[in-house]
Amino acid sequence: MSPTNPLLADTPLPAFSAIRPEHVMPAVTLRLAEYRAGIAELTAASTPRDFAHVMLPQERLDVRLDKVWAPVSHLHAVADGEALRAAYGEAEEAVTEHALELGQNRELYAAVEALAAAPDFPALPRPARALVEHALRDFRLSGVALEEPARSRFREIGIELSRLSTEFANAVLDATEAWSEHVTDERRLAGTPPSGLAVLRAYAQAQALEGFLVTLKQPSVQAVLTYADDRALRERVYWAYQTRASDQGPHAGRYDNSARIEKILALRHEAARLLGFANAAEASLATKMARSPLEVMSFLEDLAVRAKPLAQRELDELRDFARESLRLDTLEPWDVAYAAEKLRQARHALDEERLKAYFPLPAVLDGLFAVAGRLYGIAFTPRTDVDVWHPDVRYYEVREADGRVIAGFYLDLYARAGKRGGAWMDVCRARFDDGEHHEDPVAFLTCNFAPPTAERPALLGHDDVLTLFHEFGHGLHHLLTEIGLPSIGGIEGVEWDAVELPSQFMENFAWRREGLDLFARHWQTGEPLPEPLFQRMLAARHFHAGLFLVRQLEFALFDFTLHLQYDPAEGAQVMRVLEEVRRKVAVIHPPAWQRFPHAFTHVFAGGYAAGYYSYLWAELLAADAFGAFEEAARDGGSVLDRATGERFRREILAVGASRPALESFVAFRGRTPDPEALLRSHGLA
Repeated sequence: MSPTNPLLADTPLPAFSAIRPEHVMPAVTLRLAEYRAGIAELTAASTPRDFAHVMLPQERLDVRLDKVWAPVSHLHAVADGEALRAAYGEAEEAVTEHALELGQNRELYAAVEALAAAPDFPALPRPARALVEHALRDFRLSGVALEEPARSRFREIGIELSRLSTEFANAVLDATEAWSEHVTDERRLAGTPPSGLAVLRAYAQAQALEGFLVTLKQPSVQAVLTYADDRALRERVYWAYQTRASDQGPHAGRYDNSARIEKILALRHEAARLLGFANAAEASLATKMARSPLEVMSFLEDLAVRAKPLAQRELDELRDFARESLRLDTLEPWDVAYAAEKLRQARHALDEERLKAYFPLPAVLDGLFAVAGRLYGIAFTPRTDVDVWHPDVRYYEVREADGRVIAGFYLDLYARAGKRGGAWMDVCRARFDDGEHHEDPVAFLTCNFAPPTAERPALLGHDDVLTLFHEFGHGLHHLLTEIGLPSIGGIEGVEWDAVELPSQFMENFAWRREGLDLFARHWQTGEPLPEPLFQRMLAARHFHAGLFLVRQLEFALFDFTLHLQYDPAEGAQVMRVLEEVRRKVAVIHPPAWQRFPHAFTHVFAGGYAAGYYSYLWAELLAADAFGAFEEAARDGGSVLDRATGERFRREILAVGASRPALESFVAFRGRTPDPEALLRSHGLA
């Protein structure tokens, strides 16, 4: 082990400030060589075919590799640069090739099969059996049973897909950062609230510019499209944002993802066919709760039938309002958010800017921690001695009621250059119980909120509060696991259409008075959220619920249909499929030049291929799970009921993938999920 390479240091947490691009390949190369040697040892004929000699060594090897790869892939997402991008790309190819080789290692497959066939296998603890069962399934999905040349071709496809996904995400990031508009006259930004102006001023200052800088980062786009009175500016921002990384827009062709999308879909289809599936949609369901493409399509189309009429009524009302009150004879896509905000204010007297004053980020964090403390009996302690990748990053320890440290997490909350957009949770360290050796889980929690200014703290919109609660729900799933086998602990191995359950579940507490009272206080006066303002929030909760739902259905149906109906003879036909889906479910139809798919990183650079529907699927589970807390409150208690929280922790959060998600849900709720729960959560029941 090289003492000069921080990625190889045996430390509890990564030394982020010391990691350089030149450290990446040497560290990855060494760990992969160790991994291959370890696999050769455990597949040797003399090695016993039992859990301790077949499965545990693989978990150890995974942990050692992940301690190198997790910080590298995280830095690539939050502190990207040319040299790191190049090093990451080279290393990712090596890691991907290794994973594909491992998945097709027949000696290892035979060893795991022998363990599963042993007479004492049924006596193993449930998590151990689940690990073996998952491994056998994953071997089959990795093409272990394929004969040449199909095995090699499957491996080639996996490597190429990994490279294309990285290139897709890089193109979106580059296109996002390539466009900006410098504004020196504040009057051109009329209508934009002080918090939005502060964001745009900060972007200008970061570039050593006077005035304001409109960018394609999410806080900027949201501020302009929702509030700016200048219709032409809204159109330019929409045009630039909705054509990123495509053949259209201000940088047409420069970062174009068109060819990558075609190739990604072709390769996914080919890989699925090699494994014996009809298409990539069918292949994706092998690791999900949904049992068939028909079940998914029926679920989505049934929702569309219920939601589209309401969405159309909402759009008609919005058009009438825009014409009568805003003098907009036609409602263009770049007018929708602007007009909707004006209508929401008129109908519910809910001023989002006034509301933001009650959600200063430091207080929201304190309240979030308090909610988790009430539910699960845990506490959060900041540490200032942890090495981080940016001065804004914070680290917290998670403690049980008796003071024991059981986990930790990094918080990186503000948008900046070189950082991928959006919000996500990822694994830094997994919980691992290896005999007497124990390692605590550690998470990355990342958002892209507008940063604080010299005059005031970061102020969140209520949607931002929901985002923070959502990602923290993912984090708790990882941090509170009681499964000490990393491959099935926390979020790992959980069916993809159930993995959003803990995150969407947490959002509910940011809608309840008991939750809000723990943090919603005016950043200047300390005044709690006034009851009339809270009631207006509740009244507006389902404002344009139909429009929101059909938009999610458009994403989900587009993704699933694209993978389900792919025909090699015709190619992807991306825009044709999107238009067909829009005719079926959408009520707002963007201009022909809009290129939403070209920046759809969830599907083309993330884990949601033929799985975006899982947001809605899991939302049903989350809404029904939260119903147990509502029942506790109706019985005279609180929605922050500790007994129900402990049951949720025990039956959902703690068990990871040691049993099927449906079994865990039934163990918590006492019955199977109620389909009406999703409609009730949107006010549509």
